[in-house]
Amino acid sequence: MKYFIITYGCQMNKSDSERIAAVLEKIGYKNASKIDEADLIVVNMCSVRQSAVDRVYGLQPMFKTLKTKNYKLQTILTGCILKKDRKKFIEYFDYILNIKNLTRWSKVLATPNSLNQSTIVSDLSQSGNYLKIKPEYSSFPIGYVPISTGCNNFCSYCVVPYTRGPEICRPVKDIISEVRDLVKKGYKEIWLLGQNVNSYNSQISINVNSRISANKIREDSRDINFPKLLKIINNIPGDFWIRFTSSHPKDFSDELIEAMSRCKKITPYLNLPVQSGDNEILKKMNRNYTVEYYKNLVKKIRQTFAKIRGKSVSISISTDIIVGFPGETKKQFKNTVRLFKEIKFDMAYIAQYSPRPGTAAFKMKDDVTKEKKREREKILTEVLKKTALAKNKKLIGKTITILPSEYKNGFLIGKSFHYKTVKWVGSKDLIGKFVRVKITDAQPWGLKGKLLK
Repeated sequence: MKYFIITYGCQMNKSDSERIAAVLEKIGYKNASKIDEADLIVVNMCSVRQSAVDRVYGLQPMFKTLKTKNYKLQTILTGCILKKDRKKFIEYFDYILNIKNLTRWSKVLATPNSLNQSTIVSDLSQSGNYLKIKPEYSSFPIGYVPISTGCNNFCSYCVVPYTRGPEICRPVKDIISEVRDLVKKGYKEIWLLGQNVNSYNSQISINVNSRISANKIREDSRDINFPKLLKIINNIPGDFWIRFTSSHPKDFSDELIEAMSRCKKITPYLNLPVQSGDNEILKKMNRNYTVEYYKNLVKKIRQTFAKIRGKSVSISISTDIIVGFPGETKKQFKNTVRLFKEIKFDMAYIAQYSPRPGTAAFKMKDDVTKEKKREREKILTEVLKKTALAKNKKLIGKTITILPSEYKNGFLIGKSFHYKTVKWVGSKDLIGKFVRVKITDAQPWGLKGKLLK
């Protein structure tokens, strides 16, 4: 029996899929190289936008065709699913399983006849934390390590608190153990994941400046916040980079800025979602900060990095933006444009507002037309394009360290310390090894270079 996993969405979903694979491997399934070879297809979905949900609906014709060829084929839907969507999808999938109940999936799959076709299994008692499952890693040389799951922020446009539930922080001991395991296996880039990583808080105590092993951590207090966690991981022996996502501006403390700046394994890259450059829109989004606060925060981060690491290691900052939020006027959008020009982001992930059932914003009138949303996205993209190109051009002629992670048509593709995408001619066997590349050309969204021997 073979399985095939389709993963949509963020790095957290990718990490979840690695744990799903581990469960399936344990009960005897083998990974199918092609979807038409599979006896079991798992769709790990994302609900961040309606388009992401529609994409799952779009799989149905393919599933129907595959089932005519393999009558034993079973399909599972999991991931971030709204209750409303769950009821609709029951018609298209054999099972809808809650990712939080992953420790019980093997029981469901081992006795399929005990459940009717098209069964929702979301109320199984949770036998342990699913994040304790050892993943079947599939993203070498990049390792994804969840430090928390769920969210307590309730941004008015976001479904995550409704699909993943309240924030639950993973024990430090488990996190350290997983990071150490990845480093031993040769992984060079460790991503710490959570819906809001900088609100992390655990229930154990440890000397953050020591190189203590994971099995010696004492579980007797509650004083490990995110900055201290970063220091602990930074002190794990090995040659690797540390990155993290996602961050919320309201929880970005001076302690965190200091820790990021002083921990040499933490890369000088930060995704700091602002979502809008207008205070009234931010309030409607329930973001709990102002544009002025955000600008001062970015200034403080940049100044601290320059002071501690030196001007040669300036930090790259990307952001997330929603255009066309309900009620967004032309003037309010111009405030976002003004913010883009002032901050000069290295990269931005720009999304057109999409109403999501169950959120507070869904009750607001979606009064910005699709045409205006597309136009505003285009305007911001052009501003970003100019800024990103100007920043990337400054790297021409410089030699930088790259971690290649992909090989395609004779080219290696990887990320720099500052999370810049770089492409160069190279051998596939360099994947997972830090290399030095001299930058020869710059584009807004990437760089080209030449491998130095």
